Amino acid sequence: MIRCVIIDDEPLARSIVKEYLQTHSNIELVQECSDGFEGVKAIHQHHPDLIFLDIQMPKISGFEMLELIDEPPAIIFTTAFDEHAMKAFEASAIDYLLKPFSKERFDKALNKWMQKKENTLATNTGALLKNLSPQTDEQNRVVVKTGNQIRIIPVTEISYIEACDDYVKIHTAAEVFMKKKTMNHFETVLSEKEFVRVHRSYLVQLSHIMRIELMEKESYCALLKSGIKIPLSKTGYAKLKVVLGI
Repeated sequence: MIRCVIIDDEPLARSIVKEYLQTHSNIELVQECSDGFEGVKAIHQHHPDLIFLDIQMPKISGFEMLELIDEPPAIIFTTAFDEHAMKAFEASAIDYLLKPFSKERFDKALNKWMQKKENTLATNTGALLKNLSPQTDEQNRVVVKTGNQIRIIPVTEISYIEACDDYVKIHTAAEVFMKKKTMNHFETVLSEKEFVRVHRSYLVQLSHIMRIELMEKESYCALLKSGIKIPLSKTGYAKLKVVLGI
């Protein structure tokens, strides 16, 4: 039996998917969720083979939700936003259903997955998360998972971001969070007017810099308001001089 979860903030949209699923006796609906927080819990609890996922939802988006799951299941997107759907589809989603969608279109998406599910489950979902274009929400906030909690960190609270193998450490005044993203990703997403890549391993928010200090001959560091000293590469030092006008 194939297990699936519906994640959509619109009750009508969920009811339509449930109705269409009734003719597919080999698919069991194990849970329906009204937001991404519930979706993360449902996926961890039920380990579904397939999810029907809305993209734009309150609290966290469908893309942000996927980033919080270590091994995401196969995904069929359900969305009212064509531009988002096309990006998702081009980035290797199994398929997408543009609301309002017919039973015929729904069945076509399911059949497409059924025919290819053996070799597309991990490949397509992994490619989706890797290749998706940065979303607008990421310019203002970062969503992370700590234990069983999901935290939303406003970008204004980030002091600096530090490279850590396949992850990054996101430093705020009070806490440090881990996220499986690259430094290049955040350098692309965050505003270059607010954040500067001062070193291969450090991305710093300009408003948190108190001053630049000389460490030794031709070697500098940035002293942050928290008292932390961040090393500056030659390229990073040159960038800061331009941005700060010094």
